[in-house]
Amino acid sequence: MELRHLRAFAALAEERHFGRAADRLHIAQPALSQQVKQLEREFGVELVSRTTRRVELTGAGRRFAEHARAVLGSAERATADMALVAAGRAGRVSVGFIGTATYDLLPLATREVRRQLPDVRLEPHGELLSPALVDGLADGTYDLVVLRPDGERRPFDLRVLRAEPLVAVLPERHPLADRSRIDLAELAAEPFVTHFSGHRSSMHEHVLAACAAAGFQPASTMEVGETATLVVFVAAGLGVALVPEPVRRLALDGVAYVPLVDPPAVELAIATRAQESSPAVHRVADIIVRCSEGQFETREADSRGTP
Repeated sequence: MELRHLRAFAALAEERHFGRAADRLHIAQPALSQQVKQLEREFGVELVSRTTRRVELTGAGRRFAEHARAVLGSAERATADMALVAAGRAGRVSVGFIGTATYDLLPLATREVRRQLPDVRLEPHGELLSPALVDGLADGTYDLVVLRPDGERRPFDLRVLRAEPLVAVLPERHPLADRSRIDLAELAAEPFVTHFSGHRSSMHEHVLAACAAAGFQPASTMEVGETATLVVFVAAGLGVALVPEPVRRLALDGVAYVPLVDPPAVELAIATRAQESSPAVHRVADIIVRCSEGQFETREADSRGTP
């Protein structure tokens, strides 16, 4: 049994006339009759009762017509869905975001993907560290990731999105909290809250390098895994911190974000596996790139009536 047999029988069931059904299918009437007879031989039951003027469905025929319509409907939906997949407008895309990109890129990109690609099932994962993102991209956990590139050598397609200046995070009652800008060297005597050291996070080394360039090494450090936790610890008075500028969007009570004089910057990049074949992955990656360039922020502000 082939789909053409199902289409033939479905047309006959609706027209109840071999001539009209054959015309509708653009085939000869004898060919249509042969297809129906082939189905009857295959099933071992009579599907239609034939008269000189009209075709009537038997009980088996009425039952099979329901099956035929259901299968044809599924086939049409599958065809349409595969067309969407081929165009990158359907499918599943898992995206991992480094902690700092969780606060601005993740919500904006998620909204834009849902708006532009409603049939793509986006699975965003936030507050992750670059080493975990790299491993997840390599083993297929994520289809694309937003991370700190930091000399990554694996065979990924990597594109730098932007350079993010570092800002100081201070307890709101800190003597320097109300300054418009500070020199990093002014924090030389402070304990620092940092991300994990070693290969667990890329930001730890960036912070130490920034401090070294300012002429000091933090007297003590407290390490945490998530950026949100880091900011909370600063609010609790456990130290100061350096974070990429987008973390300002994490507007927690009890802290002040203070720009630095001549701030060092860290790169943010998007990565996919080399020779990624999924059109949906490439479409989602393009939306994230455009979000990082601020292409959708004006439209969002206009929709809220922001001047």
